[in-house]
Amino acid sequence: MRAWLVWAAGLLAYVVAVLDRTTLGVSGLDAAARFHASPSVLSTFVVLQVVVYAAAQVPAGVLLDRFGSRALIASGAALMAGGQLLLATTEILPLAIAARAIVGLGDALTFISVLRLVPHWFPAPRVPLLTQLTGICGQLGQVLSALPFLALLTSTSWTVAYTSVAAFGVLALAMALALVKDTPHGPAVVSEQLSPREVLSSVTTVWLRPGTRLGFFTHMGTQFSVTVFCLAWGVPYLTVAQGRSASTAGAVLSISVLTAIVSGILIGVLTGRYPQRRSWIVLTIMASNAVAWTVVLALPGRAPLGLLIALVVVISVGGPGSMVGFDFARTFNPSATLGTAQGMVNMGGFIASLLVMQAMGVVLGAAGGYSFDSFRLAWTVQYAIWAFAVAGILITRKKTRALLRVEQERALLETFDPHAH
Repeated sequence: MRAWLVWAAGLLAYVVAVLDRTTLGVSGLDAAARFHASPSVLSTFVVLQVVVYAAAQVPAGVLLDRFGSRALIASGAALMAGGQLLLATTEILPLAIAARAIVGLGDALTFISVLRLVPHWFPAPRVPLLTQLTGICGQLGQVLSALPFLALLTSTSWTVAYTSVAAFGVLALAMALALVKDTPHGPAVVSEQLSPREVLSSVTTVWLRPGTRLGFFTHMGTQFSVTVFCLAWGVPYLTVAQGRSASTAGAVLSISVLTAIVSGILIGVLTGRYPQRRSWIVLTIMASNAVAWTVVLALPGRAPLGLLIALVVVISVGGPGSMVGFDFARTFNPSATLGTAQGMVNMGGFIASLLVMQAMGVVLGAAGGYSFDSFRLAWTVQYAIWAFAVAGILITRKKTRALLRVEQERALLETFDPHAH
């Protein structure tokens, strides 16, 4: 029972992190009006948060390996609550941008810290499924932003809505301090303090493992489309370009979460049963994303609601699909550097997301603002990321398999000759 309480407290912090991450996506038009921001400025507004998140992943992983989950989850919750409270009260654009950067930093500390709790508190056979469930259930934060937060924003005010979100961060902080424990036996084992040069050498070693890079490109190619849709441009696209109401847009985004729950369980089962086929599962998800967007963007006019729902369902599989990247990190890295490896993997999707968000903002601005034609053109920037990620997966998969063969041959040789090197 204690294990489930620890996991639930960590999961609450991640739900709040996803809520904080996605609030600006559903309130983008309100933000543009409040801060007098053009599409390109609003894009930068969102992108900065993701830049901070992505840039903080490796340092967060190093800190996680050293200080454990409890300290980082609590710190992340405190940062996010402070950032959202600042955003709730300011009308000055530079302060609002700084607030989103603070939220991004707190968000960066949370997810990999919650993931790190799972192998400490649960038996090994349960770890893959609970890892998927952590990612899936955390997306309930997106439901909170798409429905109650958006409803509160439209019925009250910006300040009330964002202050309420900050209150959830305070709750997550209190629950983390009260319930989260690194391991059943106390704090996580703290490794000996390393010099900056030794830390850099360790980080470099982790990155040079082809399995780590395979996880990075997996996360990159699967996650960015749904992230960009939910975090930045989905609601404006559905309401302005596709002519749907705000409530319909919120409901469509909620379908994304339901899809993630179902597909995440399926992906968890498939990757556990067929570990040698994980990369093919990932490539299939990426291909389906590209096909779905091609069908929608090829239409000369607005898409039927059913097709828009189908699009969101297909791209939402990319969220659970990106979790396969963490499975690669766990498979090909020792536990002592797992936090660092997970941080590197988590960078992939968010680097891709920020590039696409920024590029879309530039395209929208150059094409004359929010319109059907400008959004249609802007979404095409996704194809460059898919091509790059597919190439990265194919290259690193080949190197990973070659390394595995060498290790298997060495193990076989040592079985027959224990003194062989």
